[in-house]
Amino acid sequence: MRPASAFLGGRTFTIRDATEEDVPALAALLADDPIGATREQVEDLRPYLVAFRAIDADPAHLLVIVADLDGTIAATLQLTLIPALSRRGLLRGQIEGVRVASAYRGGPLGSLLVRWAADEARSRGAGLVQLTTDLRRADARRFYERLGFVGSHVGMKRDLQMPGRTGAAGTDGAEDC
Repeated sequence: MRPASAFLGGRTFTIRDATEEDVPALAALLADDPIGATREQVEDLRPYLVAFRAIDADPAHLLVIVADLDGTIAATLQLTLIPALSRRGLLRGQIEGVRVASAYRGGPLGSLLVRWAADEARSRGAGLVQLTTDLRRADARRFYERLGFVGSHVGMKRDLQMPGRTGAAGTDGAEDC
């Protein structure tokens, strides 16, 4: 990955690969919103470290952070490159786990990071970039639409960790994915 820097709101930010030392801050960032607070359990970092090591070992996955010059982690996302047969073998970039620290939400940092991810996917040969967002995140949907994303498909998830758990509208807990 090519590190990038940006000057926003009088501060300099750097986009770089996440390291294992960043995992505690990343787990806290994932839990730093009303939905994440209900599903992340940051007291035990072992599952996050296992996941980090798997992501870090696979060149199809990029886990990046945005850090202030003082080292404060302000945002993160994961970009995964997915080869596919459809669309004549088009390589896709899947953006996941976009999180911006509460102190930086509403500013230009999220836009910078998502645009960076799209450019990075393109530079690696991807012909499209896609993402999903929780239906309860209306502000996030508007944010992605402003960046040119189109709600062209319906994303569906099925929780495999808690089979038999019935969620809203007869789902199998998918509202918590």
